[in-house]
Amino acid sequence: MTRAFLIVLDSAGIGGAPDAGGFFSGGVPDTGANTIGHIIRDRGLTTPTLDALGLRAAIALANGQPVTGPAPQGLWGAATEISPGKDTPSGHWELAGVPVPWDWHYFPDTTPSFPPDLTARICQLAGTEGILGNCHASGTEIIDRLGADHLRTGWPICYSSVDSVLQIAAHEEAFGLDRLIRLCEDLAPHVHALRVGRVIARPFTGPEGAFQRTPNRRDFAIAPPADTILDLAAGAGRATHAIGKIGDIFSHRGIDRLHKGKSDADLADHLIRLGAEAEPGSLTFANFVEFDSLYGHRRDVQGYGAQLDWFDGVAAAFLRTLRAEDLAIFTADHGNDPTWAGTDHTRERVPVLGWGYGAHAAGLVGFADVGASVAAHLGIPAPAHGTSFLP
Repeated sequence: MTRAFLIVLDSAGIGGAPDAGGFFSGGVPDTGANTIGHIIRDRGLTTPTLDALGLRAAIALANGQPVTGPAPQGLWGAATEISPGKDTPSGHWELAGVPVPWDWHYFPDTTPSFPPDLTARICQLAGTEGILGNCHASGTEIIDRLGADHLRTGWPICYSSVDSVLQIAAHEEAFGLDRLIRLCEDLAPHVHALRVGRVIARPFTGPEGAFQRTPNRRDFAIAPPADTILDLAAGAGRATHAIGKIGDIFSHRGIDRLHKGKSDADLADHLIRLGAEAEPGSLTFANFVEFDSLYGHRRDVQGYGAQLDWFDGVAAAFLRTLRAEDLAIFTADHGNDPTWAGTDHTRERVPVLGWGYGAHAAGLVGFADVGASVAAHLGIPAPAHGTSFLP
């Protein structure tokens, strides 16, 4: 039986979103944002494996430019999102065949950012007299700014961004990791009722002046509103594997085995192993997050480019493990252009780079078409949205 692997390079957009002007980062419209394209422009990339599949051609296609250079050897195209957000759940759900059917709630960029009743609920669940932050912020900046106050008061650091999210940072030893996770898990239903997509636990360690976020982050996301390809594969009796944040993003629905790690390097090991060992007929869904969390939000062009160069080697090693009847698709969930204003995600098209069907130009497709194509390849029921672009 055939297998399918859907691999998301978190935030690796390629520009060209037709509605980018309606989305903003740092007060600047996302029109013209192009995560990978601008990294190539400012730093250069050494990505022969992804280029051979069609990465450079996909960038040109996404931005209405002529496709030049060697003909791609893989299935290639560029996908456009219709969900009304440029966040992680929206992108992943739509890739899995479920566009978001509602408008997310966003906390205002004011201080305070959260309504009084929500702040009171956080205090009640945390057992504290107050919270710190209560504003829009970058995660690393707010920990540096308020970490000492957090150690002194014991109050959690709560913040948001232009995404539909509430993040809570706390010191793993002083506040307690289990306490932080429990706080976020207990708070999540109240936040989800507001149509806020995620509550994220952001633990950190270290002394004042040397705070460091740890890999023990946990996302508590609102559940998808319909069956995704994970649900459909599991319902058809197929084995399903989730690598990285996929479990949290999909509220652990339709997942047989979760493979986590402390870094993208750990997740790469899982991907390569599953390429060699995953069951016939199985679906593996992976997310590599460090592009976004370590480099995109921090506007680190050099680091982002180095991570792409590194991943290209991972992709080469992974593809060598695959069987002739398998399908592998590399894509992204949104952009996070490290050359852009602000620190937020950017609205962009994303690459669709496939292995297993030879050279085939899929063209401009929808995010949901990715999930429909995975379902068609596996021979499972199709999600409610999307059309297969497989030849």
